[in-house]
Amino acid sequence: MIPLTDLQPNRYTSFPIMTMLLIVVNMLALIGQFLLLEFNYDGYVELIYLFGSVPTFVINQQAAGAVATLSSIFLHGGILHLAGNMLALWAFGQRVEDACGPWRYLAFYLFCGVVADIISTMSRSTESIPGIGASGAVYGLMAAYLILYPRGKIKMLIFYGFGFWRVPFRAYWVILFFFLTEIPNALDVLLINVESSVAHWAHLGGFFAGTLIFLFLRPDAFHRFRNELPL
Repeated sequence: MIPLTDLQPNRYTSFPIMTMLLIVVNMLALIGQFLLLEFNYDGYVELIYLFGSVPTFVINQQAAGAVATLSSIFLHGGILHLAGNMLALWAFGQRVEDACGPWRYLAFYLFCGVVADIISTMSRSTESIPGIGASGAVYGLMAAYLILYPRGKIKMLIFYGFGFWRVPFRAYWVILFFFLTEIPNALDVLLINVESSVAHWAHLGGFFAGTLIFLFLRPDAFHRFRNELPL
């Protein structure tokens, strides 16, 4: 089940320029990674360890240190990793950007990514495996969307057998599904040390950071949100 797009119109702007810019930057970063991998594998590995978020490096202030908490948000492990995150970024980011304005939205996106990485680093503090990807920030957008537009409609791509369908769902069903399925996996990682290539605690950390969306809203949008008016 993959989110494709939001189906409601924006209130304040006609085009989510910052959401599109973030997608372009992430795509360019992956192209740069591929080029480096093709011509200099050792340089690629060094890049991932330098600018990916390695818990032991962050804690010991090695490599890029705290800067890696930001830079890791723009690195991905491959096309499918990037595509999944960017589709969700497009689906949930459009209207969140509309409610915030582009610069508040950028600050919110980075805030969620940083909090997600801090939580993930704490949950695997003894590991030396780089954490990369925008999924923590994207889960923050999902939480914000759930708070601002719980009855919004998201078009989903659903695979079944050898076919697929594009089906609209209410946002709260989609977002709660993704959130709730993360909890048992995150507990397995924390309590019984199950190994996972997915940063479940980054997802949960980003989601909880996203509940602070009201701190980043446009003044008019905050007024409407505070007075329980439609956004």
